[in-house]
Amino acid sequence: MHFAYPPRKNSNPPPFKQRSSQIPPILRRIRKRTAVLLLLGALGFIFFLFGLKGETPYREHVPSGSPPVVLVTVLDNTQYNEAYLESIRHNREQYASRNGYETMIVRASDYDTGKFPRSWAKIIAMRHALSKYPDATYVWFLDQNAYIMELDKKLEEQVVNPAKLESLMIKDWSIVPPDSIIKTFSHLKGEDAGLVISQDETGLVTNSFILKNGEWAKFFVETWMDPLYQSYNFQKAERHALEHIVQWHPTILSKLALIPQRTFASYGRNKEGNAYRDGDFVTLLVDCTVTGPTSCDKQSHFYLQQLKNKFGDVSVKKLQ
Repeated sequence: MHFAYPPRKNSNPPPFKQRSSQIPPILRRIRKRTAVLLLLGALGFIFFLFGLKGETPYREHVPSGSPPVVLVTVLDNTQYNEAYLESIRHNREQYASRNGYETMIVRASDYDTGKFPRSWAKIIAMRHALSKYPDATYVWFLDQNAYIMELDKKLEEQVVNPAKLESLMIKDWSIVPPDSIIKTFSHLKGEDAGLVISQDETGLVTNSFILKNGEWAKFFVETWMDPLYQSYNFQKAERHALEHIVQWHPTILSKLALIPQRTFASYGRNKEGNAYRDGDFVTLLVDCTVTGPTSCDKQSHFYLQQLKNKFGDVSVKKLQ
């Protein structure tokens, strides 16, 4: 049986059919991946130009310096007599009015310290002041049992002016004397200090300290008043808590300016070394008691008389 051969195929291919597409040849040569990348790049560029429009990047608030200083004092009206507390309030207001500052004089009972010592109210009050006066350059805490003895001396000239502060700073010095291995930074500049504080023979003096207002100050206060430290039952509450924080947190130590105690925290007449002398800026009645022969009220008479001799009327008005 014979099979027919298949028909011979034409070895000449048919002519290509002309494309109907009108796309230019140069675009046809662009690979799909390249096209996708170009598209994504174009979308990104458009988003960069218009997508962020109207959004303002975060910038730290810079205090305007109005007021330049806020003076904070916490009064314990549950233990001390009203006449004594009036003399403290009047002293702060006299000083502030003479120098263009503001005062924030509050009662310890304004703040809930819970089961912890009432002295923690000073830290809460400082946080309150930072929030209430965001444009203040400095916030100065001065303990209730203290008097400003030189009413015409500005805090800037006495302490916080960067050049003045740098001349006062005690560098490479133990935080807790006499032999703490943690020491103040040797390269800190006056303009970079965030916390100004002094030291007595046992440690940091929290009766008088200054914060430079800003984000770091808020961070510092929030750290100091952390419930962990309040509940730790330090022997001297917030004072020992601060010493612990400073020694274990370089972020805080790096901003601490330690200055001589008599610069703005001289102790009363019964103390040696750092005891108050005529002409000192501030005196602290650290050994006074609530009642009795060594009460703060009785010890205050000496300093009030000195103030009267220097500046005239130091009478007080009734606390509202």
